[in-house]
Amino acid sequence: MTQKHTYDYGLIGNCAFQAHIGKDTNIAWMCWPRFDSSFIFGGLLDKKKGGQFSILPVEAEFTSQQYYEENTNVLCTEITTESGTYKVTDFAPRFLQFERYFKPIMLIRKVEPISGTPKVKILCEPKGDYGNVTPKTYHGSNHIEFLGMERDLRLTTNIPLNFILEDRWVYLNDTKYMVLTYGAPLEAPLGETCEDFLKKTVLYWQKWVKHMTMSNFAQKQIIRSALVLKIHQYEDTGAIIAAGTTSLPESPGSTRNWDYRYCWLRDAYYTLAAFNYIGHFEELENYFNFIINVSDPAEERYQPLYTITAGSNIEEVIMDLEGYLGNQPVRVGNQAYTHIQNDVYGQILLALLPLYVDDRYINGVKKGSLVLIFELLKKIDRLMDEPDAGLWEFRTLEQYHCYTYLFHWAGAQAAWKIGKAFGNNKMMQQAKALIKRATAKIEACYDPELGAYTQAIGTKNMDASNLQLICMGYLDPKSRKTKLHLEALEKELKTPEGLFYRYMHKDDFGKPDTTFLICAFWYVEALATVGRVKEAIATFEKLI
Repeated sequence: MTQKHTYDYGLIGNCAFQAHIGKDTNIAWMCWPRFDSSFIFGGLLDKKKGGQFSILPVEAEFTSQQYYEENTNVLCTEITTESGTYKVTDFAPRFLQFERYFKPIMLIRKVEPISGTPKVKILCEPKGDYGNVTPKTYHGSNHIEFLGMERDLRLTTNIPLNFILEDRWVYLNDTKYMVLTYGAPLEAPLGETCEDFLKKTVLYWQKWVKHMTMSNFAQKQIIRSALVLKIHQYEDTGAIIAAGTTSLPESPGSTRNWDYRYCWLRDAYYTLAAFNYIGHFEELENYFNFIINVSDPAEERYQPLYTITAGSNIEEVIMDLEGYLGNQPVRVGNQAYTHIQNDVYGQILLALLPLYVDDRYINGVKKGSLVLIFELLKKIDRLMDEPDAGLWEFRTLEQYHCYTYLFHWAGAQAAWKIGKAFGNNKMMQQAKALIKRATAKIEACYDPELGAYTQAIGTKNMDASNLQLICMGYLDPKSRKTKLHLEALEKELKTPEGLFYRYMHKDDFGKPDTTFLICAFWYVEALATVGRVKEAIATFEKLI
């Protein structure tokens, strides 16, 4: 039987920070002031050192349900006990103000009784320096100050401050508000401001969803996924992080616990492709600014990942924390920044392609930045014959990966389209030559005995990333070669439930124990591409 583990946390954010909120109302993970800063609340990784921010009932026994305000990133958690029911509404303010987006480092919690006479205790215990700093607490006029961290925090509330400071219970007989701020305090009427920010934030997200372009198929899932992806962009610089967490294990005891709070150029491409499919473009325009700031012609190569401020040094260190459900090590930073992963050049070209060929973009970046396209082509040309760590980031294995050559091919295709759009014959010729070279490399990965394209030149290992040879149009979906390739991948890597392993050979940490959902969705796309649409829909519904 397939084992499944879910992280039962709601996610909120405003493109400046994120917070993971448990069904018990506790803020289990929140990093301030940036995605890659130390946590303020980190109980997700250490119950003792992680602090907490919870609104718990007096009764030990309670039921809970969590949901979003429709088509928003505003989260509601309802707690029901014998004495009554109350609702906590959590959100990070985001809305248009003075012709720019207002996205403060501010967490707002609205607590309101629904029925009965619920009685709650508020525990607000922030931490600094990954749990090593416990701030001093001071009683203000209408707020509690937490001093001694990188910046001071302030909790402004209409709940009796002494009840919070003394860990005392309080009856919920009317609506209460709590506003936690970083640095600058809230200097405005509490209830009025919270309700105003809530209304504007709800309207912002609902308007953002309303501007999405899509069919009726799986609309609810697409909307929720898009809302989640949106708050993974750090709007200040345009960077898109892979995830807002660190050290959540791929499987128990695997030690595959990585810090994902950085911008992988590969992951950003997939995210931007998703936004492009649903008609949202401002994320790409912001990302272009990020790419410009990591692009240095003097540098021999791009790193696979950068910090959200385009920093290049992401040293990986082990933290003294107990880890999620005891899984260690807990890592901050990611050694993958030192890896050679040459697929990134094609992914940057593909990500930026709409900026150059879609007439809806009139931001003036196009012609003046053709030098960037030439520079990317030059890097592909220079690195074509170099082995790399591949998309799965093998730490001790370098190969001539089929996936890397697929993106050399696809990136060169994108450059050719850009050259054609601008009438630049030099660019088209360079791209055409690289398409030919990349094609030869991909074909060198074909194993006639297996009837499939393997992970890399000279190996018989199968790899789910090669599903994208079908999805991205390299293989003719109607050909027998494509049919056999897909069947070989199914035979080797697919589970009865339609899940997919990345690969089945041993890597730096042994043989993988877990399937990867992204691979299964690539499989769905491949099925649909070759015309097996009913199977694609059935598999998609299983995955959902």
